[in-house]
Amino acid sequence: MSKPKVVVIGGGTGIPVVLRALRKEKVDLTAIVTVADDGGSSGRIRSAVSIAPPGDLRNVLIAMSDMPKFYADILQYRFDKSDGELAGHPLGNLIIAAVSEMQGSTYRAIQTLAQFFHVDGKIYPSSDAALTLHAVFKDGHEVAGESHIAGYKSLIDHVYLTQTSSGASPIASRNVVKSIMEADTIVLGPGSLFTSILPNIVIPEICEALWKTSAKIVYVCNIMTQRGETEHFSDADHVRVLHEHIGTKVIDTVLVNIEEVPEAYMNTNKFDEYLVQVDHDFKALQEEGVNIISNNFLELRDGGAFHDGAAVAREIVALSQSKEVKL
Repeated sequence: MSKPKVVVIGGGTGIPVVLRALRKEKVDLTAIVTVADDGGSSGRIRSAVSIAPPGDLRNVLIAMSDMPKFYADILQYRFDKSDGELAGHPLGNLIIAAVSEMQGSTYRAIQTLAQFFHVDGKIYPSSDAALTLHAVFKDGHEVAGESHIAGYKSLIDHVYLTQTSSGASPIASRNVVKSIMEADTIVLGPGSLFTSILPNIVIPEICEALWKTSAKIVYVCNIMTQRGETEHFSDADHVRVLHEHIGTKVIDTVLVNIEEVPEAYMNTNKFDEYLVQVDHDFKALQEEGVNIISNNFLELRDGGAFHDGAAVAREIVALSQSKEVKL
């Protein structure tokens, strides 16, 4: 039997957890990764070299590779704050930037590095160009730049993207739409709703592919709300926002964590962007037309609340192997 084709869409620190676990399963795995980050090392590099930001791609390369931990530690090594122009840059970001410049394309650079690091699966940036994320707030105010969005104190109405260099509408990288159309299962998240997941989905070709694909679409709901993005959000609010941006109800199944994060566990100095645990609204979820899988998907470590990658991967594989046909 052929392996089920699973496509994971997102960015940030959320999807590497799931990708690392799915890599150990019998699936044909593809990651589609956001390129709208304009903060920190990625922001500085994309300004200097005019390439798609490398940070999220670096984390996905490591998650999907069989490289020894020591090699991963080298790629993740971040130069000390006293190191002048190199301060704060992970070595892996500089390597991706160098190969992108050599080959004239971040897409080609990631394909080369995926072979070099023995990646098990395929990795595609959602676009081959750096993109600027725009957030329009409920009060009509607009903020440009992913790193600036959380700083404005209002509720986000919607987000959209432009190409950073030209202001034109974003274009999906090659093979991205093909992967979505050929998938058995598409996984959205986990990750920041407005700044990691939606920056892929609002690329018009990707959005259209999600309308048309026959794949099952699964959303891995966040465990914690996020400052400046999803304050006071329930699980149903996350799904509603996704559907509003896509333009129709396409999500088939939502994975919801029901294990409680112990009171006062979170290290708020280290994870200051996270607020409280996401509320459950199963009635509103059903009104969004989704199936609900609620379970203990929680992993507590390093003072933070994360998804248990193995538990999430088991559910995704089971759904991928199910004979149920999407209507």
